[in-house]
Amino acid sequence: MPSKLDSLYRRMLITRFFERGWGKPENLRRVFQFRKIISRRETCFKLVPRDYPVEIIKKETFSDSTLIEGKFITPLELHLPGVVPKASKHAYFQLIIPNKWVNEKYKPICIHLAGTGDHFFWRRRNFIAKPLLKDANIGSIILENPFYGLRKPDDQTRSNLHNVSDIFVMGGCLILECLVLLHWCERNGFGPLGVTGLSMGGHMASLAATNWPKPIVLVPCLSWSTASAVFTTGVMSQSINWDMLEMQYYSDGQYRERLSKMVTVIDDAFEAGQKFIKNFNQSLHELKEDINDTRKIQELGDVGDKYESENNPSPTESNSIFLSKSMQNIKMDASTNITLPLKGQDSSKIKIKSDLSPPQPIRSNQQDASHHTSTSTLTKLMQFILPMTAQNNKEKIDITKTNWWEREALQFMRGMMDECTHLKNFSVPFDTSLIIAVCAKDDAYVPRDGCSSLEDIWPGAEVRYLDAGHVSAYVLHQKLFRSCIIEAFERAKKNYGSDIGEDLKCEMTYQELINKYAKTA
Repeated sequence: MPSKLDSLYRRMLITRFFERGWGKPENLRRVFQFRKIISRRETCFKLVPRDYPVEIIKKETFSDSTLIEGKFITPLELHLPGVVPKASKHAYFQLIIPNKWVNEKYKPICIHLAGTGDHFFWRRRNFIAKPLLKDANIGSIILENPFYGLRKPDDQTRSNLHNVSDIFVMGGCLILECLVLLHWCERNGFGPLGVTGLSMGGHMASLAATNWPKPIVLVPCLSWSTASAVFTTGVMSQSINWDMLEMQYYSDGQYRERLSKMVTVIDDAFEAGQKFIKNFNQSLHELKEDINDTRKIQELGDVGDKYESENNPSPTESNSIFLSKSMQNIKMDASTNITLPLKGQDSSKIKIKSDLSPPQPIRSNQQDASHHTSTSTLTKLMQFILPMTAQNNKEKIDITKTNWWEREALQFMRGMMDECTHLKNFSVPFDTSLIIAVCAKDDAYVPRDGCSSLEDIWPGAEVRYLDAGHVSAYVLHQKLFRSCIIEAFERAKKNYGSDIGEDLKCEMTYQELINKYAKTA
C-alpha cells in the first residue's frame, strides 16, 4: 500500500516540474536518436576516450582523509552541442579517499549520484561517503548532477526543471560523465569500482553501470526499472502542470505527429485504465468524494447537447498512438445508463441516460484559440457522464485527474520516459551478481505496479525490500544503504582478483575527439 507519509510530504513541497513544457522538439528528436547510441555498451563506451582530461582544482588533507575537487567538460556537450545548458557544461566532483589504504591492491571507489533535490556535495559526503570511509576504507566520488548546485541555470528555482527534456539531458550527461570518472579512476590505480545513488540517483546509477564493460558494483536505492511510473502514477505526478503539457502537446503538431512516433511504452501502460473501467461506478463515486480536495480547473456548465464539438474528427482521422489503444475496449451506445451516488442524497440515485455518441480525440490543427484549454478524450467522456451533477450542484469539478491513463499527453510522457530510462532499453551490466538493489515496499514516489521487475531484466541481481515508504526509508535507513554498498564491494573483491572485461576499447584519443567535432563545426 502506498505510503501516506510520501503523499503528505509531497503535498508540503512547493516544487513544480516542467513549467515550460516538453522542451524544444528538435532537442527531443536529437536526444531520442542519441538514446539508441548510449543505451548500447558497444557504442556508448567508445564515445569517451580513456585519456579524457580531468582538471584538479582543489586538494585538502585532513587527519584521516584527503578531499580532492575536480571538474571536466561533460562529453554530452561534444556529442550533442547546444542541448546542455551553459551552466551545466562543466561537471564538478569531490573525491574522498583515506590517507592510507589498508590494502594497496584494494582501493575501492564508489561514485555517488544525487537524488531529486540533492544539491552540492555536503549531504552525500556526510551521510554516505565519510561513514563508508570510516567503516570500510571505501573511497567516494560525489558527482554534481546537471541542473543542480554548481550546475544549476540562473533562471531555475531550486530543483524545478523547466522542461521534460531536462531529465533526459541530465541522464545523458551522467552516463557519459561516469565513464569519464571510471576511466580516471583506472588511470590513477583505483579499483574495484562502483556506482550508487538514492531515488533518482539510484536510477541514474543503474543507467551508468550498464555501459561499463567490466565488473562494476551497483547499488541502486529506492529506484526501479523505469522512471515513467514516477512521473505518471507516483506522487511526483501531482507536481506537474498536466494541463499546460497537454495544451502544448496538441498545439504543436511536432509532438503529436512526429515525436510520439519515436517513443515506445515498454510495459502495459493501460493497466490502470483497464482497472478503472472495470470498476466504473466505484471510481465515479470516489471522484465525487475527492472533488473538494483536488484542483478546480474546469467548470462543467450546461454541456448537454452542446458538448459534442463540431471540430471532432472521425476515429480514422486521429493519428494518436496512445488513445486508440486505451479506448478500443470502451463502447457506449444510446441505451447506456450510469448510476451515480451523490453526497447528501443517500436515499436517492441519479440515473443519467446517454443520448450522445462517444467522444473522439481533438486534432491539434483544429484547435480554436478561443478555447481556454485543450480538452482530452477522457475530459469529454466525463462531461458526457456528469452533466446533471454539474447543473444541480454548480460546482467546479476537476475531471482531469492526472493519474487517468486515457489522457494522451500523459501517455506521451510515459512513452518518453520508457524510451529514455527503461532498463530494458539498455545493456545488461557486465556481472549482475554485483548488483544489490534496495527498494521500499510502500514507495509512493517510485510505484512498481505495472513495471518490469529488476530480477526479470537483470537475472542474477539481488533485490531487497524495506518495510517502509520512500521518505521514511530515506530518513531512517541510511545505514542499511551503506551496508549494502560494503557487501557488494566485498563480493567484487572475492570474485575478481583483478579486473577483467569485455574486449571493448575506445581507440580514439581525446584530441582526436576534439578534432572530429571541430571539423564538423
